[in-house]
Amino acid sequence: MYDERPDYRVELLARTNAMTAWLGETRLAHSDACLIVDEQDHGLVVYFPRDAVDFSRLEPIDRRTVCPFKGQAVYWRASGGAGPGVAWSYPEPFPQVARLAGYVAFDQDAVRVTIGTGRFTGVRP
Repeated sequence: MYDERPDYRVELLARTNAMTAWLGETRLAHSDACLIVDEQDHGLVVYFPRDAVDFSRLEPIDRRTVCPFKGQAVYWRASGGAGPGVAWSYPEPFPQVARLAGYVAFDQDAVRVTIGTGRFTGVRP
C-alpha cells in the first residue's frame, strides 16, 4: 500500500521509559527498550521487545491478519483463556517498518500498559 499511499505515516519511536503490560494483576511484559508506534489513522501502540514478554502467561492461537502497512500479524491469548487474542507481532514486517521484527504489542482495550520514567541517554535532540 505504500505505493498507493506514499504519504501514509507509520513512525517507530524508541523510548527508554519503563513500560509494563498488565492483564488484571498479571504482568505480561516489562521493558525500558520499547517502541511506540504512531500510525496514521490509529492510536499509539506500545511494542515490547520479545525477550521482555512472559510467554508462560500467553499461548499462540491460529489467527493471522494482514496490515497493508506493516505485514502479517500472529497472535497470542492469555493462557487458558478464550477469544481472539490479547497480543500480536509481525515476524516479517514490511521493509518500511522492519524494526518491528522481534517486538510484541498488546491490545490496549484488554491489557493495561503503564508508562513510567525514562532514563537519560546523554543525547539531546
